[in-house]
Amino acid sequence: MVQRFLEQVITEKEPIREIRIRIGKPVFVLDSEGEKILNFDEKRGNPELLRIEDEKENSGIENGSMADSELIRALMEIFARHSLYAYEREISQGFLTIRGGHRIGITGKAVVESGHVKTVRDISSLNIRIAHEIKGCAKSVLPHLLSGEEFLDTLVISPPGAGKTTLLRDLIRELSSGGSWGSGKNVSVVDERSEIAACFGGIAQCDLGPRTDVMDGCPKSEGMLMMLRSMAPQVLAVDEAGGEGEILAMKYGMNCGCRILATVHGADVGDIMKRPAWRELAEAKVFSRYVVLSGVPGPGTIVGIYDVNFQRMDKGS
Repeated sequence: MVQRFLEQVITEKEPIREIRIRIGKPVFVLDSEGEKILNFDEKRGNPELLRIEDEKENSGIENGSMADSELIRALMEIFARHSLYAYEREISQGFLTIRGGHRIGITGKAVVESGHVKTVRDISSLNIRIAHEIKGCAKSVLPHLLSGEEFLDTLVISPPGAGKTTLLRDLIRELSSGGSWGSGKNVSVVDERSEIAACFGGIAQCDLGPRTDVMDGCPKSEGMLMMLRSMAPQVLAVDEAGGEGEILAMKYGMNCGCRILATVHGADVGDIMKRPAWRELAEAKVFSRYVVLSGVPGPGTIVGIYDVNFQRMDKGS
């Protein structure tokens, strides 16, 4: 079953965005056409996707094959390359990142020691989020983030699954490579969850450009300070910022003359303004540009690009 499951993921024509596996439940697959049910036909030995035509009636759900603990256990062994212990730190945070930058979300029984989660046992659910490298997706955005050849401090705001990491990755590549707008810049990336660069053996599997350095698997706040001290970046990039230490590290970088490119989870500018730390940054006009993304009608949809005063810069739709 595991082999057929992996074959379905690899060979499915429509690009798969997300796979949710829960013990005793059908396997839900999200692709560009919407949510579907993965069905294993035991007689024919071939997996197939069943479209859910009507969510209210749960059409097709009863025909889906139910996942079990054996499937989850086997997949975890493959994802961890048969060494779950080596991924214990990531698993304690509720996820692990595999080669290619794909993130595996995990739920189960948390093992808590001294008030901290040590690991997760009896895993009951997996959420496999497929990373996509879309070169060129930042071309229409980048001109709004420049003043001449100078890159401006930019915050990308996006709900989960709306393409912020994909956009961030391509912005990094464009800045590092340079173009008609100007010369490429030295970019330092702090990739705590190995999603941006998808490093394997210390080498980035995704194309982040020729002038990019990556600190992989390091906590963001510490990694940003390390990069500022050692690599003298012109641009410092980080995904899913928000902790107090991370905000302080970004401020420190700005004071050192480094430009910041960061992302944060949020529905829109108003959403992050509800959080005291981000509201303080906005009121202090720390960021010069805000890019807001949406997952509707599809991931990567640009809601708007705003200046330091939250005035719309792009024409949009």
